[in-house]
Amino acid sequence: MQQKNDFTSGGILFPLLRFVVPVFFALFLQSLYGAVDLLVVGRFSGPADVSAVSTGSQIMMTITNLISSLSMGTTVYLGQKIGEKRPEEGGKIVGSSMMLFAVIGIVFTVLVPVFSGQLAGIMHAPEEAFDLTSAYIRICGAGSIVIIAYNLIGSIFRGLGDSKTPLITVLISCVCNIAGDLLLVAVFHMGTAGAAYATVFSQLISVLLSLVLIRRIRLPFRFRMSYVRWNSRIISKVLVIGIPIALQDLLVGISFLVIMAIVNSIGLIASAGVGVAEKVCAFIMLVPSSFAQSMAAFVAQNRGAGKPERAYRGLRYAITVSFGLGVVMFFLTFFRGDLLASIFSQDREVILAAADYLKAYAIDCLLTSFLFCFIGFFNGMEETKFVMIQGIVGAFCVRVPVSFLMSRQSPVSLFRIGLATPLSTTLQITLCMIWLMRVRKVKRG
Repeated sequence: MQQKNDFTSGGILFPLLRFVVPVFFALFLQSLYGAVDLLVVGRFSGPADVSAVSTGSQIMMTITNLISSLSMGTTVYLGQKIGEKRPEEGGKIVGSSMMLFAVIGIVFTVLVPVFSGQLAGIMHAPEEAFDLTSAYIRICGAGSIVIIAYNLIGSIFRGLGDSKTPLITVLISCVCNIAGDLLLVAVFHMGTAGAAYATVFSQLISVLLSLVLIRRIRLPFRFRMSYVRWNSRIISKVLVIGIPIALQDLLVGISFLVIMAIVNSIGLIASAGVGVAEKVCAFIMLVPSSFAQSMAAFVAQNRGAGKPERAYRGLRYAITVSFGLGVVMFFLTFFRGDLLASIFSQDREVILAAADYLKAYAIDCLLTSFLFCFIGFFNGMEETKFVMIQGIVGAFCVRVPVSFLMSRQSPVSLFRIGLATPLSTTLQITLCMIWLMRVRKVKRG
């Protein structure tokens, strides 16, 4: 059975929403990986374990986002060929991407465990949680090749316009992760290490299941094992598209790691509180994140089909829907951040610290409704160098310096530190609007 969306004809809003919804739920379930780890650890262990999982998972999330962003090169390239009605290139793109990401996976699987202690040190992990943080990074890092395989498979399906298959696989692996956490952390009291083992095992299940489903789905192109080779032409194209996106996400991720390190230096409660808040943020940002991924596939197909105006209309629809849902998230997060934080921790001080930090992110819920849609649009248009530049400018000209300055104010306020993020997003939106006008002018000219 073939599951594929052709975005180049017919209506725009409902086909786009049909694609967005499975992406949303897939991202939701992916967010549950780290969230369930923190939730179970928060219920059955102490603040040191909470700090370790929050800091360690932030590092692993940065690595995951890096690979996911790089694999966007496969999504966009494959989507262009589908839009151009040249799916025969699809098999070669998939095969070459498999070879590329296998090499990357081996490198990360070796290096991350080796440097786990140094990574925990760079993050200024609190002394009470240092060894636990290092252990979490080491165990999850050993499963890097599994993380990379899953993200590549998801990028291939999204390029084909299929967002349902990745949802099925991540749903089953999420159930395995919950079961593993409850068994290893709640029953066997393995704490941080148990949460890490459960995460890696569940991701392995996801990859194996994806490989089974691929064999049952009729692809719009022929795939042969002989295509799994280092095709320099195809790999170069994937990297040209993907590297700027990956570099932008890496540096943005590093900026958030810097903020986490700044907060860790304040103390254990602040560290655990921001760790809890970041897990909440992973959920409240799901809608704009879903549109970012979906817009890339939608725009890539229409760009390949020579229909840029249809891509612009899709952008307007995406921003409208995303902003409407962002308003709901703003009110929930700003006024009931303590309720959201209490899901992940029972410590009253940690909950209050997280709620204070979340007030700033509530503002960002409104702003990312615009920014993430713009980013997805520009990625699909292959304007990935601009995406990289605006992300770096926002991160290192606003987010990091403002966070540092606010951390030096007395008394220290996590809300003021958190305000660095919406300030950065405001600058990035301004840059995106200017660049959008430039792109439209050039296309028309």
